[in-house]
Amino acid sequence: MIFPEKFSLGGKIAVVTGGAGLIGRAVCRAFAEAGGKVFIADTDETGKKLSADIKKSGLDADFIRLDITSPKSIKTAVNKIIKGCGRIDIWINNAYPRTPDWGNKFEDVKLGSLRKNVDMHMNGYVMCCQNVLEEMKKNKGGVLINVGSHYGVLGPNFSIYEGTTMTMPAAYSLIKGGIVNFSRYLATYYARYNIRVNAICPGGVFNNQPPKFVRKYKKLVPMNRMAEPVDIAGPILFLCSDAAKYITGQAIMVDGGLSAW
Repeated sequence: MIFPEKFSLGGKIAVVTGGAGLIGRAVCRAFAEAGGKVFIADTDETGKKLSADIKKSGLDADFIRLDITSPKSIKTAVNKIIKGCGRIDIWINNAYPRTPDWGNKFEDVKLGSLRKNVDMHMNGYVMCCQNVLEEMKKNKGGVLINVGSHYGVLGPNFSIYEGTTMTMPAAYSLIKGGIVNFSRYLATYYARYNIRVNAICPGGVFNNQPPKFVRKYKKLVPMNRMAEPVDIAGPILFLCSDAAKYITGQAIMVDGGLSAW
């Protein structure tokens, strides 16, 4: 049997930044269940509890402190994993740093805030890529997934935010759009080294948003619901497996059909 083996991550070393977060937790568990050794890379100490919970199931997961806004933290974490495991096979850029004024309307966004968010989030991903892809090159292979967003490809429908305190921050579309196309750049740049790079573009993921927003959002989605974290983890798992070894440079929309209207 060929395909069960192709979908396995047995023996693979995987790192998930923002691994203690909403989507990250589901990805870490999916990787561990697929047989990988998972590093939950985060600044959030709840990553230690997640690691312990995964280990209780007889699976392999460790917490590692990593702040993607700090070049020193990135380099330290990468070097520690390389020293302990010899390589990194899979890296997921999923962390989501942002400033306290993240939810401001576009007309109220300050230039300093915009610069800081771009530097923390998008440039944080870039710094991770610089460190990790060069290590993968030494090992002649690897997979890197950048978590983008459907709002890195599509314009927001602002009517769904009416009557709530929510909005779609301008910086989010700016950053995620850059990350999506940067993934294509990396895919062609590193393809000769047997390294694959793709972007996953999730639609809205349910996280106890206001009921009014949820009702409006669901009407935009052919499948008539918001995503659950596991809905995003599954496609990421597939793209990291050998079943997807001829897929690179793609932005995969995982949005319940929202972008198909």
